[in-house]
Amino acid sequence: MSKKAFGTTSKGVEASLYEISNGSGVRVFLTDYGASVVSIFVKDRDGNERDVILGYDNVKSYEKEYCYFGATVGRYANRISDAKVNIDGVEYKLEANDNENSLHSGSNGFSKRLWTVKEQKADEITFEIEDADLEQGFPGNAVVDVTFKVTGENALAIIYNAKADKTTTFNMTNHSYFNLNGHASGSVYTHTLQINAEHYTPVKDSKAIPTGEIAPVEGTPFDFTEAKPIGRDIEANDTQLHYGSGYDHNFAIDKTAPGVEKVATAYSPESGIQMEVYTDCVGIQLYTANFIVGQEGKGGVKYNNRDAFCLETQFYPNSINETNFSTPVTKAGDTYHTETDYKFSVR
Repeated sequence: MSKKAFGTTSKGVEASLYEISNGSGVRVFLTDYGASVVSIFVKDRDGNERDVILGYDNVKSYEKEYCYFGATVGRYANRISDAKVNIDGVEYKLEANDNENSLHSGSNGFSKRLWTVKEQKADEITFEIEDADLEQGFPGNAVVDVTFKVTGENALAIIYNAKADKTTTFNMTNHSYFNLNGHASGSVYTHTLQINAEHYTPVKDSKAIPTGEIAPVEGTPFDFTEAKPIGRDIEANDTQLHYGSGYDHNFAIDKTAPGVEKVATAYSPESGIQMEVYTDCVGIQLYTANFIVGQEGKGGVKYNNRDAFCLETQFYPNSINETNFSTPVTKAGDTYHTETDYKFSVR
C-alpha cells in the first residue's frame, strides 16, 4: 500500500492517491475523491503492463468532469424518472440533473464527494462515507463503505455495504471505463464482448428511461449471448441505438443461482487481455462512452467517444419506480450488500 498527494479540491481539501496490489500482476490506483478507480495496471500477453481504464491525473479534473470516470456511484446509480421516488408511501424529490430526471444521484452523489479511508492493507482498501437524511433527497441517515481488493486470482473485487436508519433505496455501482489495449489506445470496436443476458430493458427515448419491458435480445444489435466485436452492430439502423448514440442500455442477467457468478467476458485480440465480470446483481449496463468529446485524461491523452466501454452492475434503471422490475428497497437497520469482481487474464 502506498499513498501520495493527488491535489487539492476547490474547497481546499487535500485528496490522496492510493495503490493496492496483489504483488503478482495487478496494480490498482484509487483516490478518496469519489472512491474512484484511477488506474488498473495488468500485464498483456507479452508481459508488458497496460493501464486499462480511463482517468485523470489530479483531483481537480475529477471535480470538473461529467463522465464519472472510475467513480463509486450512489446512493442510486443510473436514472430515476421525474427525479422522485416513493418509499413507504412518502414521495421524495431528488435533484433533476439529466433533463427532468435524476442521474447517478445528482451533483451531490457519492462520486462528487471526498470519502474517508476506513481500513487499508497492501492488497485492499475500504472507503467510508456518511450521507445525511435527505442530503441527496433520499430518506435516512446512511453509512456506506466500499472495499476494493486485488485478489490472488488477478481480480479487482468491489464490495459494497450500506445501512440507514430509515427505509430507503441503495443501488450502487462502479463507473470504470475500460480499454483492454490501454487507456490511450482509441476505439474499442475490435474488443469482443459476451454477456449472459437473453433480455435487455429498452428505453422510451433519448432520455434513457426504460419502458418497463424486458425484451429479448435475439435478432437485435443487443444480442451478446455469443462473443462478438463491440463495433459489429453499434452503427446499425436501430431505434434503441439511435436513442443512446450507441450502447447505453441495461441487460437482464440470466442468473443461475443467488450469489456472485460470471456474467460477462470482454477480450482484446490486440493485447490478449481478457476481463471477466462476476457479480450478484440482476442487471448490467453496457455503455460505450458515447458522449466523451476531447476529454483530457492521464498524461494529456485526449479521450473521445467509443474509446472505452463500461460494464456497470446494478438493479435495473428506474427500478425504484417501475413495478415490472425488482425494486431496490432496504429496510431501516438492514444492510445493503453487493459485490462485483473484474478478473483479468491473458490468452
